[in-house]
Formats: sequence, C-alpha cells, structure tokens
Amino acid sequence: MSVSSARAPARAPQPAPARGAGPARPPALSLVVAGGCLAPVAFLIGWSLAPAGLWITLAVYTPGLALAARSMARDYPHAQLGGANLVTTLRLAFCAAMAAAMAAPGGPAAQAGWPAWGPTLLALLALSLDGIDGWLARRQALSSQFGARYDMEVDSALAAVLAALLVARGTAGPEMLVLGGARYAFVAAAQLLPWLGAPLPESLRRKTVCVVQIAALVALTAPILPVAADRPIAIGAALLVAWSFAVDIRWLVRRG
Repeated sequence: MSVSSARAPARAPQPAPARGAGPARPPALSLVVAGGCLAPVAFLIGWSLAPAGLWITLAVYTPGLALAARSMARDYPHAQLGGANLVTTLRLAFCAAMAAAMAAPGGPAAQAGWPAWGPTLLALLALSLDGIDGWLARRQALSSQFGARYDMEVDSALAAVLAALLVARGTAGPEMLVLGGARYAFVAAAQLLPWLGAPLPESLRRKTVCVVQIAALVALTAPILPVAADRPIAIGAALLVAWSFAVDIRWLVRRG
C-alpha cells in the first residue's frame, strides 16, 4: 500500500451483510480485543529496546488502535474481523514497539546488541508482513475499503516512526520531514483544499515509491550503514517521494 497518497485503496469493497446477520461481537469490538491481546507484545518489545520509552509505545499504539476500531465500526461491511486486520494490527504493534527506541540514552546507534538492531529488525518484519494482509483479505473474501485504509495508515505510521527515530539519533536532516510526514501534510492540506482528498487511481509508480521510501528508512536505521551514505540515500528517497506527490497533485488539479 502506498504511503504517498491520501486515498489509494488496494482491497476492493464487498457488499455489506444483511442486517441482523452479524455476530454477537461486532468486528470493531473484536479488533479492540485482539489489539489488547497484542499490547503486551508491543510493550515487552518496547521495554527491551528502551524501558524509558514505554510511554512512546503507548502513545503510538493506543490512539492507533482506537482510530482503527472507530473507522471499522463506521465503514467495515463484513461480519467477521478477518485475518488480514489481525496482521495489520500486529504490524501496528511492531511499529509502536520500535518507537520506544527514540528514548534510548545516547540514541540506539550508540548501543550494542539488540537495542541497536531492534528497530531495523522490527521494521523489516513489519515490512515483510505488508502484502500478507491483502492476500488474506482476498482469500477470505473480506476485502474492504477500511482494510485498505488501515494498511495504508500503518505504512504511514511506520515511515513516521522510522523518520522520527533517525532524527532522535541526530543522524538525519530536514529531508526526514518529507520521508516521515509528507502524507500527513497532504491529508492536513486536504482539510483546507477538499479537492486534494479526491480518490486517486491505482498507480504502480506510487506503490514503487512507497517501497523505496520505507526500504530507505529501514536501511538508514541499520548500524552498519556507512555514515557517508546516510544523507545521499535520505535525500534521494525524499526527492522521489516529493516527485510522486507532485505527480498526484498535478493529476488532482487537472481533474478540478
């Protein structure tokens, strides 16, 4: 799922179930229960990275799960939670856990062992799970606009957390505002200019840029990356993201 668009659903919506056909436990409540079961995982991993950063894990995970449950209650058309949304919630838990590393004394890069490699490995795991949720949704016939948005929001949170982590290390420059916050700035601008919020067509270019964007951020967190390579990689990825947004904005302008 692309981080570089406000609305780019990858899962086709399905018809809503007949009234009265849903289970005793609504899917949104099931999502909250599942998220609560995954919370100890997020907190345990976050504590292992930086005990002082548990509040950051909480600040990322709790509102993320609450917003997802609210959106699901409003827009999800199926009676079952589905494995896809469980996988996406697990990715959210990993994302929240790695955020704790921002509070590590001296920065994670100054430490040895797991605290130094933890964010990189968690980001790789979260990235590897991306795509599995969409496959599960199609296999279980539980595709939805909500699932596509949920997946995209976790991608955006992953990019933002990685960018913030690099800023906390002191090894990044203003290009992190683009790599971690471009989509949030785009969504904020759409509140003032509603035409920016119009649906965008599927785009291989957008998805490719998203992969490059997150892959670059993951690589930049790796302790073994040469320092001299940090800024060229970051600036190159930021320029690519900015170009992708410019293409989408130009398309929206032409559509009026």
